[in-house]
Amino acid sequence: MSGYVVAALYQFTRFERPEALRPGLEECAARTGTRGTLLLAREGINGTIAGTRGGIDTMLAHIRALPGCAQIEVKESHAAERPFGRMKVRLKREIVTLGAEADPTQRVGTYVAPEEWNALIAAEDVVTIDTRNGYEVAIGSFEGALDPGTKSFRDFPAWWDANRERIGNRRVAMFCTGGIRCEKASSWLLGQGVRDVFHLKGGILKYLETVPEAESRWQGECFVFDGRVAVGHGLAEGSHSLCHACRRPLSAADRASEQYAEGISCPQCIDEYTDADRARFAERQRQVRLAACRGARHLGGGDGTGAGETDGDG
Repeated sequence: MSGYVVAALYQFTRFERPEALRPGLEECAARTGTRGTLLLAREGINGTIAGTRGGIDTMLAHIRALPGCAQIEVKESHAAERPFGRMKVRLKREIVTLGAEADPTQRVGTYVAPEEWNALIAAEDVVTIDTRNGYEVAIGSFEGALDPGTKSFRDFPAWWDANRERIGNRRVAMFCTGGIRCEKASSWLLGQGVRDVFHLKGGILKYLETVPEAESRWQGECFVFDGRVAVGHGLAEGSHSLCHACRRPLSAADRASEQYAEGISCPQCIDEYTDADRARFAERQRQVRLAACRGARHLGGGDGTGAGETDGDG
């Protein structure tokens, strides 16, 4: 297949000195022309990268040689255009920011394969929870799933504390884009005394890749943290674009709105920024257009350099 291979990956494992792993990853990415973002922390590695088939294979071989990463979770898809403008390897306190005590290397909920997910969430004693953020849920989710309405993954513990009584003793099934957020949330819930916790293995992306559309309980598109913005069944690129002012996904109706100005505003953020902010966005958009006229790419113009499924805000 032509175009670029996109690899979303994560692994909870123990890195004693994550900073020591950074130079090797940066060198391998430079050598192979791979772009994207990788996060390193003492709890593991997380990110999304894109490149040629050979480049991604070399990068994944390097990553699998890291401590505890031989069986790293990787979900591949394809993009017609390069979805990232540059490569970043960042050091973090957490590879996905929950801000509460959880250690998936010690305990996690029960993994559920995509082929078995429909039966689980259809059960009457199961409550299904979308652990992603509101702007992600807005463009697609599983039928009947609860939307916590969070702005960041770190808001999930507070949402749970406020809602655990109405959930009661039902079994809990959770999902997210690639599996990392619901895996960490499952570890945290077990620590809170919740007994029956399940999470979708490989996340929504693996489900959309695996389950035929005719049998799917997924509705809409799935937001992704790269230049494609969203994907649908079969991981085909979706119809949404991105507002480069607020970084939220835009539908065709959003783009047709009088409140939409490319790179400057959209119906979702029209009241969220000052006039000075709008002027700054307008200048950035002007630079993007000038770069495009020169056949170049302006890296400040929303080039899809988000860090994959981190805390859900890029």
